[in-house]
Amino acid sequence: MLVDAFKVESPNVQYGADSITSTYRYESTEVERTPEGQWVVAPRATEYTFKTDTRVPKLGVMLVGWGGNNGTTVTGGILANKHGITWMTKDGLKKPNYFGSLTHAATVRVGNYKGEEVHVPFSSLLPMVHPNDFVLGGWDISGMNLADAMERAQVMDFELQKQLVPLMRDMVPLPGIYDPSFIAANQAERADNCIKGSKKEQMETVRQHIRDFKAAQGVDRVIVLWTANTERYSEVVEGLNDTSDNLMKSIEAGESEVSPSTLYAAACVLEGVPFINGSPQNTFVPGLIDLAVEHNVLIGGDDFKSGQTKMKSVLVDFLVGAGIKPTSIVSYNHLGNNDGMNLSAPQTFRSKEISKSNVVDDMVSSNSLLYAPGEHPDHVVVIKYVPYVADSKRAMDEYTSEIFLGGRNTIVMHNTCEDSLLAAPIIMDLVILAELTTRIQLQRDGEPDLHGFHPVAVLLSYLTKAPLVPAGVPVVNALAKQRAMLENVFRACVGLPPENNMRLESIGVL
Repeated sequence: MLVDAFKVESPNVQYGADSITSTYRYESTEVERTPEGQWVVAPRATEYTFKTDTRVPKLGVMLVGWGGNNGTTVTGGILANKHGITWMTKDGLKKPNYFGSLTHAATVRVGNYKGEEVHVPFSSLLPMVHPNDFVLGGWDISGMNLADAMERAQVMDFELQKQLVPLMRDMVPLPGIYDPSFIAANQAERADNCIKGSKKEQMETVRQHIRDFKAAQGVDRVIVLWTANTERYSEVVEGLNDTSDNLMKSIEAGESEVSPSTLYAAACVLEGVPFINGSPQNTFVPGLIDLAVEHNVLIGGDDFKSGQTKMKSVLVDFLVGAGIKPTSIVSYNHLGNNDGMNLSAPQTFRSKEISKSNVVDDMVSSNSLLYAPGEHPDHVVVIKYVPYVADSKRAMDEYTSEIFLGGRNTIVMHNTCEDSLLAAPIIMDLVILAELTTRIQLQRDGEPDLHGFHPVAVLLSYLTKAPLVPAGVPVVNALAKQRAMLENVFRACVGLPPENNMRLESIGVL
């Protein structure tokens, strides 16, 4: 049974006119090691108060790379849903949906009713912005209007495109920041819509764009998301971008190693606007992270976790958790969209390779019975540009593992994924969840005041390939753990216990 909303009856939850306040007992364990080498595990309980603002704002969403495959697919998909557009294909009549969206196509279990499991839409846990209500805008180094850019992208069915053209032809991206040293040379012919001036002037122009967009559209809040080309990695250099002060000085001086994505991120932080990085480059250099923490502005990333990497974070977790030892992981991709064209340059491919390769690290380190200190599976990632396949990316994986008594097990997987149709709902989810988390405050027992989450948005890890975490915090890549973290925090906000799957109500029955 699906419902649109529910209310938790508990003395620990108070529903106000514009907020929900819950008191939550958080149970955890602390581990210490004695001089004799024994591990001592001690349970701990901490009381938290969560207060969630239930007023959903009118939200402006500005995409960097608005005229690309992902940007036009997000825009067209939202318009198709908002206007109820249907279209014919050789397989029959198609209707718009939000399949692939955690917030608007997935459910959570809240309990059972007379022996039947009760699931509700994920979006009903807490008040969330609906994608249909996004006010869209953004930047692109190509000045093509979104209707023509949609046709260029070759993602959506032609009959759907025809109906979207009148709705999208007047949408034109703002000029974007273009630095040819950070992306492939084959992108130069698209760059006809660029912000001029020094790096400082470019950053200030982006800040003004955000202010103008907010005023013109009458939105309460703005969130910016990078879905433009993958950049090469920036060099992290002491005195250049290692602190917030040094980063700002480098922008002022026009240092060449400050990337366009970092300029956008800095502009957003200075404007108090959350920024999400959807590509694998190191936009969030240490100085940018410091800047976000100083200004208490949400940042999250890196890279969308849509196809091959999502499967890897599930499969390796299963293998290691089952006591099977992955020793070789080889991932091959070929695709033909503009992302593939840009990734054909070695320097931009290296950014993608790093984000894909790190996804197994925490799962490997969790099992010292399988892996000796420093031991790690061979992990190779290959991406090739094949124009003919367009947005329909092919991914082939081979997982070789050691099993009982020196045996070997090999799993081979072929995955065909329509890249932008998988990425678009993730973009919407990232925006929705980022906005929601800024409305949640918490207070640990003993703290004097309520406060927001850490500006580095760990809760977005489920949707990002290389999750950004605060310094000193372990990265979790296992997909089920990331999903449970997100769901259980939202459950705590409404006074529900975490979903622990003990099922004592079932297995404890005589």
